[in-house]
Amino acid sequence: MNAENFERSERLVEAAYVRQGRQGRRAHELRLRALLEQGKCPEDGWDESTIELFLHELAIMDSNNFLGNCGVGEREGRVASELVARRHYRLIHGIGRSGDISAVQPKAAGSSLLNKLTNSIVLDVHKTCRCQDSYKLLCGPHGNWHEPNTMFFDTAAQETKGKIHYLAPYRPKVLLQVNDHCRLEELAEICAKHDIPHIVNNAYGVQSSKCMHLIQQGARRGRIDAFVQSLDKNFMVPVGGAVIAGFNGSFIQDISKMYPGRASASPSLDVLITLLTLGTKGYQQLLKERKEMFSYLSSEMKKLAEAYNERLLDTPHNPISLAMSLKELDEQCDAAVTQLGSMLFTRQVSGARVVSLGTVQTVSGYSFKGFMSHTNKYHFAYLNAASAIGMKKEDVDVFLKRLDKCLKTLRRGKKNGTDSPATHGDAVPDMEKCSLNEEETED
Repeated sequence: MNAENFERSERLVEAAYVRQGRQGRRAHELRLRALLEQGKCPEDGWDESTIELFLHELAIMDSNNFLGNCGVGEREGRVASELVARRHYRLIHGIGRSGDISAVQPKAAGSSLLNKLTNSIVLDVHKTCRCQDSYKLLCGPHGNWHEPNTMFFDTAAQETKGKIHYLAPYRPKVLLQVNDHCRLEELAEICAKHDIPHIVNNAYGVQSSKCMHLIQQGARRGRIDAFVQSLDKNFMVPVGGAVIAGFNGSFIQDISKMYPGRASASPSLDVLITLLTLGTKGYQQLLKERKEMFSYLSSEMKKLAEAYNERLLDTPHNPISLAMSLKELDEQCDAAVTQLGSMLFTRQVSGARVVSLGTVQTVSGYSFKGFMSHTNKYHFAYLNAASAIGMKKEDVDVFLKRLDKCLKTLRRGKKNGTDSPATHGDAVPDMEKCSLNEEETED
């Protein structure tokens, strides 16, 4: 409804009521104007009606939603399922053009505007998270790199990093594992001195002010070409997107030109909706709660570890993940450590990683000793848990209660002299009690 249509509406409805409705719409439009003018995340989150109005306004700017549009190309934003169309708010064309993910798509002005705004808003959030020097970033499904001869990689704790080595369009001459993230500044200085490209895997670091500050300091003192973070880990959206950020605008622009074709707009759409819903206040509140949950998880895990003659590992440079030793459990039985992981999973505890000794994983022809432990040979097995954004006190309490029950079951198997604690007597029925209600009522 524009001004002209509102005036015509007064012929059908009393002018006073129409003016009131016009003022209501004006309130939504003022929010949209501020977003377009400033390109920043709003301080206070928007209500769903404003967000949906905005998305519908963007969608009708795309050619697939033009009234009377006649598309005769191979890619015209056609969707067979109405459910799929609604799921994507009819923003079907995606973002970018072939060869440049950040380019404006002529058929989709609305989707292109969405892409630009999302990048701008996420950059604003980066700057509020103690990385004020960030110059430019890209939100999208993923990103590729330049073709350097030598590059630093962080520790290969997941198969992804090994596959990056294998699949990347270059062959590194040096493969170094960075184990201590608190020495990022020193590493950046080495890279600057020897002209080595330096890309930081900042997977879940946006939610940690310490991680973001280290990256900023590293860029000031040395060389950091880019740092990459997951959208799902930092912004509580579905898996599938990443943010590539850096301090050199031309480098990030070059990365955008290496994307092979148009990209899905879904990751950008998800994070835009999320940040508009939360606002900077809402997002900062989530970060504050995450810190509180980290302290709570740390103190409670320490108590539980001591009860079983284990200990919480001292990792002051890791503000998100914690680890509890499983030394006695490992000495009890070779299979007990891995069995603990299975028991936790069966009890619907997700995310906890049990790292056993001597694990060797081959990825794309490269063998990694001590896989998942960031070192070839750690001193003992351990259990890892993380306090990530969105975690609640209830999550911590239920996790610790179920972990306690699993450890008791394994200890009971040791006392009875069985070699396989998981198959002992009442262990299997105990593992199968996955319901939270059953868990809470059990003695």
